[in-house]
Amino acid sequence: MSDYVIDVHDLRKSFGMLKVVDGLSLQVAKGEICGFLGANGSGKTTTIRMLCGLLVADSGRGTCMGFDIIRQAASIRRHVGYMTQKFSLYEDLTVFENLDLVASVYEMPNARKAVQDIMDRMGIADRRDQLAGQLSGGWKQRLALTACILHEPQLLLLDEPTAGVDAKARREFWDLIHDMAGEGLTVLVSTHYMDEAERCNRIVYLAQGRIVVQGGADEVSHHSGLITYEATGPDVDAAARSLRRTPGIEAAAVFGRALHVAGTDRAALEAAIYLPEYASLSWREVEPRLEDVFIHMLSVKGEEP
Repeated sequence: MSDYVIDVHDLRKSFGMLKVVDGLSLQVAKGEICGFLGANGSGKTTTIRMLCGLLVADSGRGTCMGFDIIRQAASIRRHVGYMTQKFSLYEDLTVFENLDLVASVYEMPNARKAVQDIMDRMGIADRRDQLAGQLSGGWKQRLALTACILHEPQLLLLDEPTAGVDAKARREFWDLIHDMAGEGLTVLVSTHYMDEAERCNRIVYLAQGRIVVQGGADEVSHHSGLITYEATGPDVDAAARSLRRTPGIEAAAVFGRALHVAGTDRAALEAAIYLPEYASLSWREVEPRLEDVFIHMLSVKGEEP
């Protein structure tokens, strides 16, 4: 048996003439929080659905929680928690009724007690009798996560789970994820939020159905080949607008009172920022931000975010 919770090799999946996943291999260790990044259409959702047994790969091999992803898909579905981007519980049922229904689907013994225990643990017991459709985005998200872990899965597969919720709810969600990972739960999560990607143990970047780079956030940034400079001084907004149209500058963005520029050609970048019109700015080289790397990868692969 593999030492990995996820251990798949050379997965391929097409829909008609459209090749969505193209030779993807991935290993995820127990207790790891692995972040999936990539543009829309890069293959993230299709990969997640193949891992949890909802889609069958055209070719490739591997295991998920020790079960063969082709021959034992039904067993995988019973041991995984899968949370989609769109809220998928019943809005005309209460919080308790939704969870009670999930418990019955998994044929859990002592279902009522299990539902009450998980509501207490996840901090939603006081909303037990509230209709799911009346919950805010953050509480819907928490309810969906509660439903995912009710049957005590070994693996969580989360497909952009925090889209559309506020920053406080996103932070609370990620605190819960880290708490559960600390108890041994493995998490594979796709996200477009760079602050969330930085909270993952490892980032896997997909483009056109292939993994193009992976590693810790610092490692991915360091090995991206990007050179980044930060400037402070007067009228950084005007400088940013001008630099975006300058050869050698891939990105120029203002964060607070600082201007951040990035490129891969050091000579061209430095020639641009040290032009006389920017002499009033104070420049220093800094480590690339993960957001810079993400935008760079989109640019290199010619993808849309």
